[in-house]
Amino acid sequence: MLPNKSIIIIPARLKSKRLPRKPLLTINNDPMILHVWRRSVDAKVGPVIVACADKEIADIIQDAGGKAVMTDPQHSSGSDRIYEALQIIDPNMEYDTVINIQGDLPAIESNTIKCTLTPLKNKDVGIATLAFRIIDDEDFNNSNIVKVKILLEEGRPVGRAIDFSRIMKKEKNCYHHVGVYAFRRKILERFHSLQVSEREKTENLEQFRALDNNIRIDVALIDKNLFGIDTLDDLERIRKIL
Repeated sequence: MLPNKSIIIIPARLKSKRLPRKPLLTINNDPMILHVWRRSVDAKVGPVIVACADKEIADIIQDAGGKAVMTDPQHSSGSDRIYEALQIIDPNMEYDTVINIQGDLPAIESNTIKCTLTPLKNKDVGIATLAFRIIDDEDFNNSNIVKVKILLEEGRPVGRAIDFSRIMKKEKNCYHHVGVYAFRRKILERFHSLQVSEREKTENLEQFRALDNNIRIDVALIDKNLFGIDTLDDLERIRKIL
């Protein structure tokens, strides 16, 4: 059964380690965060909120007619940031599912966002996310690209995540992970209450906090080559596409 009511929250901060001030970098004269916000609104799966660590980001969203919430700039992960925003905007717990869309996905499409909810049809799944097939073998050794290994039955569009890594050997059922998550609200609350796990620290991947605490993550496969913007090369690439 799919969730009843969903809300999209986009975490955004200026202190990106790999690409500073990333949300404000322009694509077709508009800041990247504005592209992500507009596409999230177009998905029409629920209200869209930007959880900001910096007032500059909030001002851009509010000037465009959107809703932004200021959050603690010291959060260690995007999921911790969206949890704080959720407490501010929905204290009465109206929404049972929270979609976390990373602010560096300016090319994300409406159907892709909706696809994130598909794994939650299984009541045993706590977190849903997305991935697509890796075409270029060099991507397996590119630390800017997060890979996910999936327990996947032949012909099925959804499988269970069993490992994530920035560097991964080429083998069957290893895919390019996409930074979009759909949390059951109670799972997000539990996730936030947990200590950062050792693997989360080592790999700088918050997914391990879930896996290391037996929270099931399932992955829906998409046929889009949807990459995040982590380097200047990525930025130039997306500027040619959009």
